[in-house]
Amino acid sequence: MQCLFPAIRANRKDYLTVDETHRLYVEESGNPHGIPILFIHGGPGAGTSAFDRRFFDPDKYRIILFDQRGAGQSQPHASLSENTTSHLISDIEKVRRHFSIEKWALFGGSWGSTLALLYAQTHPEKILGMILRGIFLCREEDLIWFYQRGADHIFPDYWKDYIAPIPKGERYEMIPAYYRQLTGANELAKMAAAKAWSQWEARCATLRPNPSIVNTFIDPHMALSLARIEAHYFVNKAFLAPDQILKDANKLHDIPATIIHGRYDMVCPLNGAMALHDVWPSAQLQIIRDAGHSSHEPSICDALVRATNSLAEKLSGQGDLEG
Repeated sequence: MQCLFPAIRANRKDYLTVDETHRLYVEESGNPHGIPILFIHGGPGAGTSAFDRRFFDPDKYRIILFDQRGAGQSQPHASLSENTTSHLISDIEKVRRHFSIEKWALFGGSWGSTLALLYAQTHPEKILGMILRGIFLCREEDLIWFYQRGADHIFPDYWKDYIAPIPKGERYEMIPAYYRQLTGANELAKMAAAKAWSQWEARCATLRPNPSIVNTFIDPHMALSLARIEAHYFVNKAFLAPDQILKDANKLHDIPATIIHGRYDMVCPLNGAMALHDVWPSAQLQIIRDAGHSSHEPSICDALVRATNSLAEKLSGQGDLEG
């Protein structure tokens, strides 16, 4: 089994001003002359960490990380103002130009896969290749499954804690109910809702219980941005047209890609990855037989590192990739 690469420090850290409100945390690590690759974090609202650099061979890759609007170290924290999918796609272009990159590869999981797909459909000429994990298409059925009915049958004990902050009369529409609490004036209720929302996601993300992931998700800084921004996006159907990603899949056909998905993913069930592969058959689909959703699971880590090594081998020798 492949191991993660050793921990490395960032070579460069910056704040990139993208409009009058938002400043994004951006960083570069690895080989400054390597293959540019962008790590796109999940959530939306989760942010990046030093762990995320370790999927890439630092001798071969120029590793770019950034925190999306309101997430991680970006400012202002947990802000919903001017925070939509189209803003994030535009931000990625600004990150690319900030680092003077002509073309790059994309690496994203969960919401990171969503945003990677949407960016690639908007700017296919800028993409060298893609590695996607835990496909999330942001369809109505995907939101209903995890936040209303479906996953509650698999984790009924965790579900009780998830619905606890919501009055019984409002539980027929959990996402709007959570959104009201997470954007309300009651700060105690807001934080309680944020922790309950984030804990539900973390508990369901792994095949085997992982207290470390749960503790990371319920940290107040993380929980607030994750819950507020996710609820904001999901109450607005991720600012996408129905089945938008699948309908625009023809724009991806010339892009080499690997799709990695845990068979027992209860956050983003496998049918989403299958649906994407059906309309994008040139992408390689790997179903990981002993894993759920999280990139921290051993078999998922193994598959992701193998995929980055394979992509580096394919892209090596293609000349100046930085422009």
